[in-house]
Amino acid sequence: MSHRRFLQRSALAFTLVLASAFPTAQGQGFDNSQLPSLGGASPSASLEEFRLGRAWLRQFRAQAPQWQDAIANDYLEGVVTRLTPYSQLGGLDTTTVMVDHRALNAFAVPGGVVGINSGLFAFAEDEGAFVSVIAHELGHLSQRHYARGSERAGQTQLPALAGLLAGMLIAASGGGDAGIATAMGSQAALIQDQLAYSRRFEQEADRVGLQAMAAAGFDPEAMVRMFASMQRLARLQGGTPPEFLLTHPVSDSRLSDAQARVAQLTVADSYQSNTLYNLMRARALLSLYQNAPEQAQARLAQGGAEEPARRYLSALIDARRGQVDTALQSLDALAAELPDYAMIPASSAQVALEANRIDEAITRAERWLRVMPNYLPAQLILAEAQLQRDPQAAFDLLRRVTERYPENPQGFNLLVTAAGRSGHNGWGHLAQAEYLQLTGRVDRGIQQLGIAKNVAQQEGDTPLVALIDQRREAFLDYREALSSFN
Repeated sequence: MSHRRFLQRSALAFTLVLASAFPTAQGQGFDNSQLPSLGGASPSASLEEFRLGRAWLRQFRAQAPQWQDAIANDYLEGVVTRLTPYSQLGGLDTTTVMVDHRALNAFAVPGGVVGINSGLFAFAEDEGAFVSVIAHELGHLSQRHYARGSERAGQTQLPALAGLLAGMLIAASGGGDAGIATAMGSQAALIQDQLAYSRRFEQEADRVGLQAMAAAGFDPEAMVRMFASMQRLARLQGGTPPEFLLTHPVSDSRLSDAQARVAQLTVADSYQSNTLYNLMRARALLSLYQNAPEQAQARLAQGGAEEPARRYLSALIDARRGQVDTALQSLDALAAELPDYAMIPASSAQVALEANRIDEAITRAERWLRVMPNYLPAQLILAEAQLQRDPQAAFDLLRRVTERYPENPQGFNLLVTAAGRSGHNGWGHLAQAEYLQLTGRVDRGIQQLGIAKNVAQQEGDTPLVALIDQRREAFLDYREALSSFN
């Protein structure tokens, strides 16, 4: 079994084992507008769930290969945000993660973590199919399926978690089969009894997902189409279907039940666009087939993608081949035809940046941010370009970005460089500490906080010293939460 395949299998199992013990927060919101603190006075189950879910995400980032695409991630977050009010999740704050793997997979961890493989874009040929998977996962969370497990699972959960995480760490460090044996051997009975959803659980998640889709303005019939596609895939692959289908089996009765429910639903009158989805799908396919872009083009065409998406993919391929002027001309023409799609001008700014046309990247990003000031992908592109021309401007922008998006590792990673180049050394070490803790290296983050405090004291920055002290308390809590998995 390959390292990546093991990580995928282990991460899915780990997600579900962790989830089985902690009920979904109902009616409990979590303010993410400031730098996050996983600690708190409240001993409530919902706060503990949030705390452990975000700790899990940090460990997951340290182990799984990430798909770093701010444009695609913004789209994913938009889908989750649109479905959440109709998914019976109360005020639970969500965050997303994307895995660089071509296999069909998606998951949702109590605490509001929603993840996908980039391969989901490849398998789902239209927006409704993609959305149906996310809606279904949110349905599992809202119905507390992870908490409604057997008593036996509750008795064995902690040693199971310890064994699985140990196996993940061994495999990630090159232990190979030893890591797989450690993780999967200790989990075999638990996976058999607890991780395969019952027919009732699947139908409940379907019901919530279908209702959420209809209320959010998506055609719920797309879930039925997606189920049928999954069923065909499972039959074609026989005994080795994707992990998603191992824990979400599609039976004929489930398909029939979903179809019957769809007939009872009324779809809200709301905007949706396969054009936008196909543009995102083009990005995913190019990432999956980066060494053979013609395969990405063929796959996009086979899915019946509209002409703008095919032109968009061709422009991205031109850029990779060094034909930057041609790529930018194509993207500018598309942006004129589709002025509501922020991803197109952001893509042109990214193309300019990657071609080292720094001034042009700044101009393009700034132009779009005048239209949509808080569009995160354009903000990150602008900040990265400003690092070459005006590090202070990049620092100021990234301070705002990381305050607004405290779970975004990329923002803090850029802030490290911006702070160093603009002379804000204390902030640079603090940003490095935040980046380390977000990616599962909390002990190293705590060490960086010590350095940051010393530097801030030398710089006479009293407010920064106070902030670092606050963050140290939070980091210690992160470490305590992560210790649950060791």
